[in-house]
Amino acid sequence: MADIGLVGLGVMGANLALNMAEKGYSVAVHNRTTSKTDAFVANAGSLAEKLTPCPTLTALAEAVDPPRPVVIMVKAGDAVDQQADVLAGHLGEGDILIDAGNANFHDTRRRVRVYAERNIDFLGVGVSGGEEGARHGPSVMAGGDPKAWARVEAIFTDIAAKFAGESCAALVGPEGAGHFVKTIHNGIEYADMQMIAEIYGIMRDGLGLPTEEMSGIFDAWNGGPLKSYLIEITATVLGTTDPRTGKPLVDIILDTAGQKGTGRWSVIEAQHLGAPATVIEAAVAARNLSSRKASRVADEALFGPAPRKLDGALGAREGAMTVLEEAMLAGKIAAYAQGFAVMAQASQAFDWSLPLGTIAKIWRAGCIIRSSFLDDIASTYDSGSAVGNLMTAEPFTGMLKATQASLRRVVAEASLKGIPVPALSSALAYFDFARTARSTADLTQAQRDFFGAHGFERIDEPGKEAHGPWSNAT
Repeated sequence: MADIGLVGLGVMGANLALNMAEKGYSVAVHNRTTSKTDAFVANAGSLAEKLTPCPTLTALAEAVDPPRPVVIMVKAGDAVDQQADVLAGHLGEGDILIDAGNANFHDTRRRVRVYAERNIDFLGVGVSGGEEGARHGPSVMAGGDPKAWARVEAIFTDIAAKFAGESCAALVGPEGAGHFVKTIHNGIEYADMQMIAEIYGIMRDGLGLPTEEMSGIFDAWNGGPLKSYLIEITATVLGTTDPRTGKPLVDIILDTAGQKGTGRWSVIEAQHLGAPATVIEAAVAARNLSSRKASRVADEALFGPAPRKLDGALGAREGAMTVLEEAMLAGKIAAYAQGFAVMAQASQAFDWSLPLGTIAKIWRAGCIIRSSFLDDIASTYDSGSAVGNLMTAEPFTGMLKATQASLRRVVAEASLKGIPVPALSSALAYFDFARTARSTADLTQAQRDFFGAHGFERIDEPGKEAHGPWSNAT
């Protein structure tokens, strides 16, 4: 009998199944197209003996040892509902449905309730790391009933990435908590990628650096405080030559970025929770703007191209690279501070008690935003001190004090030369607003009271609602 079932043999599902098989677990696999199931097992090599191809869901249910855990790896949305509903008809009391794809956490919360009525447990498991992670070790963020998780914990712990001997898999909370945490992970990922792209744009358009040189710079940065998977692959991408043209590959890639929705979800949820995630918002908007290629080309012709050349504004080469590195680090701190603040707000709103230190730990390997930076975040939350915002906790306070001037300089010079830096600009604005003791919201409150009688609080009468003498205004 198989230890676990898996439905959906796309790239992620197939690699998860192979990962489980390689770790010694027997896996019953099914795909709607039977020929795909057969081909998958036939091409699995020595791992085929751990795989049981199932032409039908009935066969899959019969092949898995009860109580049956079955992983669903299909496209988010209606497809999950349809597949889960059909699959549940073949399962019994105490079995577990596990949605390990990207999912809107609201859908996951609903599904938990729906299947509880049928005495079937439902786990929402966020899996990060892409194709490579799924095959050799992803970061796993689970949400659901602890008893259900306990029955599959060993499998996911074994297949997950490891950092300093610790598995990057954990139950982070009930219901949709796992998929929510994965959503915020992806939002931070959007912000990280956008800031890297903006620094690349400054190097390319503002400083005129060749891609080979940029590759070397990112590679050097990967040995410092910015050490991360995204910086590492940026160096590799910029150093790759197109075999057909002999040109740098990045130079022949169309500049329209795709997205699958998780970044947008993270922004929407941040807004619902009243937790500012402005750097993530800027990154999502940048992808939306990138898709309007024809419009951007027409608008450049209408308004004329921006000057873009920085002409030594950031100093000599070595100094300029230090400024750019520090600016990215400052922006990164702001972005991660926002992401963790959103999770903290959600933890209160949904009564989840999200273990933010544990989340940082399971992001240290396997996932797309894995970096040495996350080790500092984990240590900060594990220190026992109350953490209101990462920007106000060491070592991040010290880092920001040391780097915010470089962020300000980069944003200012880029803006003067027409180089778009929306994410870095948002990070700077967030930092400046966060450290402004008296903001301009006093005027906003006065305006709201003027046109809507919404009231305001006087600084000399705290806790009392007041109104202005607007009826006397002309």
